[in-house]
Amino acid sequence: MLDQVVLSPQIVEEGYVTAEHVAGGSNPLSRRREVGSASARSLLLTILGEFALPRQEPVWTATILDALALHDVEERAARQALSRTSSEGLLASSRHGRRSAWELTDSGVELLTEGAERIYGFMRSAPAWDGRWLTLAVSIPETQRKLRHRLRTRFTWLGLGSPQSGLWITPDTSKVEGVRRVVDELGLTGQAFSWVGEASGIGDEKSLVSSAWDLADVESRYLDFLGLFSERRAESAVDAFAAQVALVQEWRRFPFLDPDLPRELLDHEWPGPRAAAVFHDRHSQWHRRAQARWDELQADAAQRI
Repeated sequence: MLDQVVLSPQIVEEGYVTAEHVAGGSNPLSRRREVGSASARSLLLTILGEFALPRQEPVWTATILDALALHDVEERAARQALSRTSSEGLLASSRHGRRSAWELTDSGVELLTEGAERIYGFMRSAPAWDGRWLTLAVSIPETQRKLRHRLRTRFTWLGLGSPQSGLWITPDTSKVEGVRRVVDELGLTGQAFSWVGEASGIGDEKSLVSSAWDLADVESRYLDFLGLFSERRAESAVDAFAAQVALVQEWRRFPFLDPDLPRELLDHEWPGPRAAAVFHDRHSQWHRRAQARWDELQADAAQRI
């Protein structure tokens, strides 16, 4: 279902992680993507996931314009984001007299539901590691750049890292079915081979980790997140609404950026669990007032002629 949407292989590029996070060079964690540089398209998906998805009811255009305006998105950019999202099959519009409203399509509901599960479930538990790795070797010619990009996008979303060209690894062996599905869907079954097992003792696992994932960049992003939200407070419903959208907008990147490695593979205290605790705590604090503000925006929009 999701792959039928024009730009959405497994929600990575068009769900809760947008295309700018994986476009460009071989390092998908480049600091060129500064924290807070969200596009109108990206913010729209966050708002729809937080407020429209739970209600499953039409959303007035004015509500969306007002919500995006709180994050300095101009009306023209907001309307373009709505139009683009609709053309991709995630939203459908309807007329109500002189006003228009938007509803999530089945594809939109599926997309945002899967994204929400990943966002709110990320780093909720830390299962014990049995020391085994899932390794996949796959050969794609340099000339097939789009296919290589799709593979990199999908595997990175699954949490796999690539220590060298054509080789992908993860210490989470439960992802074998997800890897198999990606390989099958991309038509790479005849070009791939995978296995599961423990390291043999040749070489250093932590060096392998550092070559497969840019953990220094991810750690820096966690520290940025903590700096933004550890002390942030919301004094009003408007503040809570803006704060919750910003909170989710920043947090939703981490399930894509952080492979959530076992403690045994990290050489110091990882800030991820601390950032996760801040995310869930702040979200809980702001949730009721943020939702109430959304209802107010909808009610105000409904009164406009």
